Amino acid sequence: MRITNTIHFRNLRGDIFGGVTAAVIALPMALAFGVASGAGAASGLWGAVLVGFFAALFGGTPTLISEPTGPMTVVMTAVIAHLTADNPENGMAMAFTVVMMAGVIQIILGSLRLGKYVTLMPYTVISGFMSGIGIILIILQLGPFLGQASPKGGVIGTVQNLPQLLSNINFGEAGLGILTLLILFLMPSKFKRIVPPQLVALVAGTVLALFLFPEPEAIRRIGEIPTGLPSLQVPTFTAGEFQTMLIDALVLGMLGCIDALLTSVVADSLTRTQHDSNKELIGQGLGNVASGLFGGIAGAGATMGTVVNIQAGGRTAVSGLTRALILLVVVLGAASLTATIPMAVLAGIALKVGINIIDWEFLKRAHKVSLKAALIMYGVILLTVFVDLIVAVGVGVFVANILTIERLSKLQAQDVKTITDADDQILMNNEEKELLDRANGRVLLFHLSGPMIFGVSKAISRQQVAMKDHDVLIVDLSDVPHVGVTSSLAIENAIKEAYEKGRQVFIVGAQGQTARRLQDLGVLAMLPPNNVLMDRREALEQAVALVNPRVAEFNTVGSGYL
Repeated sequence: MRITNTIHFRNLRGDIFGGVTAAVIALPMALAFGVASGAGAASGLWGAVLVGFFAALFGGTPTLISEPTGPMTVVMTAVIAHLTADNPENGMAMAFTVVMMAGVIQIILGSLRLGKYVTLMPYTVISGFMSGIGIILIILQLGPFLGQASPKGGVIGTVQNLPQLLSNINFGEAGLGILTLLILFLMPSKFKRIVPPQLVALVAGTVLALFLFPEPEAIRRIGEIPTGLPSLQVPTFTAGEFQTMLIDALVLGMLGCIDALLTSVVADSLTRTQHDSNKELIGQGLGNVASGLFGGIAGAGATMGTVVNIQAGGRTAVSGLTRALILLVVVLGAASLTATIPMAVLAGIALKVGINIIDWEFLKRAHKVSLKAALIMYGVILLTVFVDLIVAVGVGVFVANILTIERLSKLQAQDVKTITDADDQILMNNEEKELLDRANGRVLLFHLSGPMIFGVSKAISRQQVAMKDHDVLIVDLSDVPHVGVTSSLAIENAIKEAYEKGRQVFIVGAQGQTARRLQDLGVLAMLPPNNVLMDRREALEQAVALVNPRVAEFNTVGSGYL
């Protein structure tokens, strides 16, 4: 695979066509996400323009299309809701400041070259997190989809007010929402390749609404979007809200990183190239800083727009720049045409996005793969929907890692063995077997194999307690490429206990990281230099000589070693 992250014009036709196609899809999505977030349709459009432009110009994935996405909108909705509730006068400005802060966090992560670590989390957690976000997006759209304002209190408030929403349905607006979903779900694939179903639903719903409800007040509509350049949003902080804003920015920034880099992986698989994750985070960060500075909502890499861009011929960042410039023309010159778009149509589009975000495939088979994995995923979903996004990811990653460490530790513990006579537990040559047999059980070979992570320390301690009576202990580390601090301390305890009981100790085969770790902890310094060896046979010879000099002499002469 090759890394392609420069702008060139050798694929100009494909890039322009890809950018135009992506712009057509982005328009209804940006309007829907802007309205859904609570910032307004104009903020959604400016987010699509600015995040898309700067991420394409400075990012590390040439074909990536960046814009407001479903997951980012869910977080943005919560940020705007609680900041405007706590500070009605400056809440919206503070929300845009959170977007800027999230961008700065992404820039820092990219500058520190931490991009490759962002997506290192179990799939069960990612699946549960994304499915939870999809459910949140669906729940938050129920109010406008049914022709009413969204209840206060976010997800919990909507669920609590669901009976009231159902008893007061505006059937005209609900009908438009249902029509939108029918178009999105049932539009034939051959037509989808010609025109995006989101755009068809937007136009059809708007035209039908104008015909059925000619009076402007009959149904809820977007209203006219101001044309021209947006006003500059001065970063706004208050001492009481700074900690909350910082936490919101961390959530928004980390989610944007995950969203963008996962989409970059999809783009790599389609184009057979390799993205630069650190550069991509910097580009995403610059895009979000610019978006927040001019009143746009946060964005990230969008899978749908990226795939469409690639399928339409986009191969370089020119496609993303083209898409952003087309949307800029719409915002500056044709924004007034969006005034008649019904809110229910946008709610239908956003609701369909929520349905698509849910990981239906894994939900259907997670319990077949692993009951523990399924429980982790369902737990993350519940925590995401009803508690908090950070708590969900934190708890999910913690539990998944603990279970993984437990499994690895159990497997690795099988390679911690104590041997007093020649058998088939470890691979030994005939000379080593003969020496061990002639030691008459007075020499204990403590054999470790594989990486000694901290979970293996229990197995080391367990074997240490179970050690039979012996005169010489040989700790064989020949097959240990890595030893953790906890396991190193467990080895140290075994050596100390042997010395306390008057036994001789040899360490065999410690090299590389293993030797450095034992040296740093002072374990090797506990032994005489002649007792730290690289050859197991030599250690066995010395051990046999210690427990039975006459047997050792006979073995050495009879075997021809001297």
